[in-house]
Amino acid sequence: MVFPSSMPVSRVPDPATAPPLNWGVMAPGWIAHAFASAARTFTRQELVAVGSRSLSRAQEFAAEFGIGTAYGSYAELVADPSVEAVYIASPHSEHAEQMMLAIEAGKHVLVEKAFTRNAKEARRVVDAARTHGVALMEAMWTRFLPRTDIVRQLLNDGVIGEIETVLGDHGQALTHVERLMRPELAGGALLDLGIYPVSYSFFALGRPGTVRVVGELTPAGVDRQLSITFGDYVNHPHAQALLSTTLAARTPTTMAICGEHGRIELDGEFYTPGRVRLVSPSGEAITSPPDVMVGHQGLAHETAHFAQLVADGFTESPQLPLDESVAIMETLDDIRRQIGVRYPGE
Repeated sequence: MVFPSSMPVSRVPDPATAPPLNWGVMAPGWIAHAFASAARTFTRQELVAVGSRSLSRAQEFAAEFGIGTAYGSYAELVADPSVEAVYIASPHSEHAEQMMLAIEAGKHVLVEKAFTRNAKEARRVVDAARTHGVALMEAMWTRFLPRTDIVRQLLNDGVIGEIETVLGDHGQALTHVERLMRPELAGGALLDLGIYPVSYSFFALGRPGTVRVVGELTPAGVDRQLSITFGDYVNHPHAQALLSTTLAARTPTTMAICGEHGRIELDGEFYTPGRVRLVSPSGEAITSPPDVMVGHQGLAHETAHFAQLVADGFTESPQLPLDESVAIMETLDDIRRQIGVRYPGE
């Protein structure tokens, strides 16, 4: 195969072109701040209300981002007739119940990854969204970035040939973060960090038929560090994915998709906006141009994508279908089962 002389051009539209949607923000923590900042700066989305269990927190968030209404409860937020869609930014342990609250109020829902604590919860909220006819999407922002679309084109065009190996890691030194140490909040490395390489492996290869895990738990019983091997893929019979995640150390946070005719490399942090590098077996390389966004500015893409889905009358994204989010949760359940992580109430 002839090695290409240039990279594909991303087909991801400018987030500012998506039609505005009236948003309510649920749980104004740090990721909600990043969401609001990106939406305000790069899109035409309207943030009309914010809800928190603490009215003062909601009021502070509203003042920071010029949001007109602040509520001291989530029920009040979803009852607001001006809110068309809800962005849920709470810990994983709260996602299912908060999604149900919004869905039953007839609101479209964009929920932070990981989608839920487990697959049982995921199936419940997907069934509810389909019954109520509202849009629902997991906010796995990496799927909607321009660099991901470049990778998508390279894979669809068969540039690297048959995929043999996917290598990915995500480790951060976060053992000091209390939320991640608490089983009742669905803490641990997997749902907060490991979800990124796991989801990206699904993007590249689909669902694995075999899952093998080596892991270490904290004294509280959440996963501190994991090494994961996937195999037995239906459409890639020889491929394996080798993934790792940890709360105890800052790792390179890179991703590589390696095939018989070359490899695709995403430098750290692979899950954020950035370049794509294509490397031939002989070491020849070409690189995509830099992205115009950096860091969590890239949240604007998922927000705009969701708003466009709603405007077009769709209830789920073809780039991250609900059945895939459920399948990812089933795989995460399998990983946790193998290392003995169980959350209270499961």
